[in-house]
Amino acid sequence: MKLPHRRQFLHLAAGAAVLPIVSRTASAQAYPSRPVRIIVGVAAGGATDIVARLMGQWLSERLGQPFNIENRPGAGTTIAIETVVKAPPDGHTLLLVSTSATTSATSYDKLSFNFIRDIAPVAAISREPLVMLVNPSLPAKTVPEFIAYAKANPGKINTASPGVGGINHVTAELFKMMAGVNLIHVSYRGTPQALNDLLAGQVQVTFASVPSSIGYIGTGRLRALAVTSARRLEVLPDIPTVSEFVPGYETSYWTGIGAPKATRVEIIDKLNQEINAGLGNPKISAQLVELGGTVLPGSPADFGKLIADETEKWGKVIRPE
Repeated sequence: MKLPHRRQFLHLAAGAAVLPIVSRTASAQAYPSRPVRIIVGVAAGGATDIVARLMGQWLSERLGQPFNIENRPGAGTTIAIETVVKAPPDGHTLLLVSTSATTSATSYDKLSFNFIRDIAPVAAISREPLVMLVNPSLPAKTVPEFIAYAKANPGKINTASPGVGGINHVTAELFKMMAGVNLIHVSYRGTPQALNDLLAGQVQVTFASVPSSIGYIGTGRLRALAVTSARRLEVLPDIPTVSEFVPGYETSYWTGIGAPKATRVEIIDKLNQEINAGLGNPKISAQLVELGGTVLPGSPADFGKLIADETEKWGKVIRPE
């Protein structure tokens, strides 16, 4: 058998070594080849949905295919998560990941998936605090006054949330633990329903997103006692933080994008690059600030660490040892 000349052999070997790289690059360039679905585990109109639509529009403009938002609310976002877990891992079905994914991991005993195992982190988007709201008829105008009133009326104050195990619910549970008060949880199908009953005085307190509540705060229909972030917000500069009265208290909800676990790394990297470019866009970052948020640029690994840390944090709140 005639062996190839050494120079020819090296040329062929070099070409073979490049093939996987060329293939991966071609795959990334071809993506997306059709419309992409972003599955959102909450109803339309809330802060999480707004973030999804903002990023979906950006990705549509950058990548030349529609990124369509599909709302699949229910069961602490587990319905949406399961939809993406079962989808083909080709990057054409994505998940709008939120803090609820980490709280649901502990809240629900019999899930058909393991979120950390079955969803690949793509990119974080932003972190937003909640606002502690009360009906103005409640005789408490500050957090210390609320704590004193709650302790004087144990088991008589209802706290509303748009679902068991979601960030609004566990934020209230963390407040109960750290402030030493007894609040009765009342679950609703969504934020609008919870706020409607708060406005009507059927419940006395809730922890809600900035976009869903800022209009009511401005008109005086609801009273904001505090924000749950570590620092005061630019959009609500006169509202103190809970931690000013309950040291160490901090909670927020965050959003990001995930994909089925076997999605190719070149697709994940391409999405990560484009999402980070969006977070660096002044218009998008300004819109996120208006939601009370801060952008969270970073790698897929950074987002994976955030998910793992938050799962551990909320697991201790939901099921304290």
